[in-house]
Amino acid sequence: MLTHAEVRFADAEDFGGLEEIETAADNLFVSLFSATDWPPTTPATERAEYPGFTLLLRREDAGTVGFVQVLESEGFAHLEQLSVIPEYGRLGYGRMLVTAAKSEALSRGHRELTLRTYRDVPWNAPFYATCGFEPSIPTSEFHLRLVDVETRLRLERWGPRIQMTAPLFRVHP
Repeated sequence: MLTHAEVRFADAEDFGGLEEIETAADNLFVSLFSATDWPPTTPATERAEYPGFTLLLRREDAGTVGFVQVLESEGFAHLEQLSVIPEYGRLGYGRMLVTAAKSEALSRGHRELTLRTYRDVPWNAPFYATCGFEPSIPTSEFHLRLVDVETRLRLERWGPRIQMTAPLFRVHP
């Protein structure tokens, strides 16, 4: 029996719980890469101040089990973080959040949604490709700054990083 799940905007009081979700999801990377020095989770107060929007996925029997955060800056919409508690992984919740993020970005006038991810991690680039994202080259100052942040965090030590872009468009019946 499938449990009802809904996606909604995060309220100010929701951000504290997102740290726990992100940490749980990041533990998949820590295990995969045997990373003893994985970058820390984004503090709730910082995440709440980011420009853009954050969507939660809530199950009626479990509360919030995932979230997606999209940065809006300099005319771009960028999927900054997608996290689902691992025990709720592979149930379609990540895809629901990505679909909702794409829809909201489109409703806000964006023509594409970008992200940066690990190229070879199955639940990263291969997953996003099934959601309509394709590899792209960072050319804007905004996207080049994101690459600089990844370089400072030394994320490439665990594998190649890529940018991906999904075009946003309305489907007409």
